[in-house]
Amino acid sequence: MCNRSIKKSRAYSLISSPKSGGGEELSVEERNLLSVAYKNVIGARRASWRIISSIEQKEEGRGNEAHAASIRAYRSKIETELARICDGILALLDSHLVPSAGGAESKVFYIKMKGDYHRYLAEFKSGAERKDAAESTMNAYKAAQDIALADLAPTHPIRLGLALNFSVFYYKILNSPDRACNLAKQVCFFSFYPPFVICFHFETLCDLF
Repeated sequence: MCNRSIKKSRAYSLISSPKSGGGEELSVEERNLLSVAYKNVIGARRASWRIISSIEQKEEGRGNEAHAASIRAYRSKIETELARICDGILALLDSHLVPSAGGAESKVFYIKMKGDYHRYLAEFKSGAERKDAAESTMNAYKAAQDIALADLAPTHPIRLGLALNFSVFYYKILNSPDRACNLAKQVCFFSFYPPFVICFHFETLCDLF
């Protein structure tokens, strides 16, 4: 119990003070705790952004520019928070987590995580910033995929998770549903997900992943 508390403390300290990571690799439990913690923090704001953006579009469609302007200002605040969170974990990944990863599993886990948070940036960025975020996402997912294909079993949960998130990226960010479904076939084949769930419910998957 005490050991678990220490691991939780170490993982959460990386959130509150990313620069305190040091050079030691996190254990599997610690990295999972860190991932879940950041996922919870970013997930709530991504959900808020989606709701606010939907309301903003409706108000614009109704011609309520005053309401839309107020909503737009609030959306901007959420985007600032999203960017801060993403930039924080990406800096931690580059400075500590990826360099300290010793095995293929850890490397794929963290590089996939880089792709995920660049993808979250691409969800709300526009113009050149969105293009840069999308390119960074692609580079990270491809790098993780190269390692996963070489060193992880086809049924490995991290490899399957990478394929699923990569397919969401193709669908949501690159607007390539065919490529997304083709990539997701390996998830269908090696997991319990039926093909129709993967290929026809990407909107729901995008909200989850």
